[in-house]
Amino acid sequence: MAFFTSFRALSITAIVVVFLFYLLGVFWSFEPETFNIKEVAIQEAKANNVEPVVGYATTTTLIKVAEKLWDKPGGYLSNDIMPPSVFLDNIPAWEFGVLEMTRDLSLAMRQSFSRSQSQSSENKFLKSAQPKFNNDAHKWAFPSAESMYKKGVDDLYKYRNVLADPAQQGAQFYARADNLHDWLREVEKRLGSYSQRLSASVGRSQLNTDLAGDRNARQSTQASPEYMVKTSWWKIDDEFYEARGACWALLHFLKAVEVDFADVLKDKNANVSLQQIIRELEASQATVWSPMVLNGSGFGLSANHSLVMANYISRANAALIDLRELLSKG
Repeated sequence: MAFFTSFRALSITAIVVVFLFYLLGVFWSFEPETFNIKEVAIQEAKANNVEPVVGYATTTTLIKVAEKLWDKPGGYLSNDIMPPSVFLDNIPAWEFGVLEMTRDLSLAMRQSFSRSQSQSSENKFLKSAQPKFNNDAHKWAFPSAESMYKKGVDDLYKYRNVLADPAQQGAQFYARADNLHDWLREVEKRLGSYSQRLSASVGRSQLNTDLAGDRNARQSTQASPEYMVKTSWWKIDDEFYEARGACWALLHFLKAVEVDFADVLKDKNANVSLQQIIRELEASQATVWSPMVLNGSGFGLSANHSLVMANYISRANAALIDLRELLSKG
């Protein structure tokens, strides 16, 4: 009798623990809300008693987006090895999408935005910050992923402090059309990849266009002229949330660009194009009411969330291409 009593108590305890882990996992799986970058930049400038100079909004947004990786319910989950986070995959995929966009912008800050010419020297703070964001996202041992990312953010704070200090000339931010054009070209590639991966949720036959447009082009090994593209059933939700995280980060970055590159955009008559991209990215952040990412066929009875996301990203990418063309014109 005592055995059965102990077994029953142990079973009830296990069920309660599993249920609590479930509730905690659900709470940790909520995505962060978007924030107003203009208000945040102004508040940060007032707190530091400085003027929000050119580049202040973009740098501040990069800092706040990166900080959101660990400054949210559950903290940074991608490298957790304990329950319940070890069983979660949607938010870690979201975190990786944010991280990818953070890496792209930090590299652009180091190579383009902070340099006046191709032969000019790199900013020491950005040179130190950018490699830290490339730390393995799943690394939990010393140094852990988030500890390196935090050090990168510390370097960004140092860069921003010097940037806004009129008594120092050790940091600059150059809001030019060519700099913005170069970064948007990388963003275009990133969005194109997400669109393709999301579209592959239903599986489709695709022609090989790798060498199209250049009769003398060659590649390392022979490839089939036609192949099947299909995302694994186990990876559909990961692809969806990674793209969603990337769009969340890019949405904030483009709003910062709208502030720091205001004169450039006005001169190129490109404000509307940028606002259209922002509108498409905002639509990609609509609430997902379904408890899981559905994968119905293209014209089937059930929804296909991946195709809906791919639609918004493709439209944003098309508008981004138009924006780059405007920036390249004299």
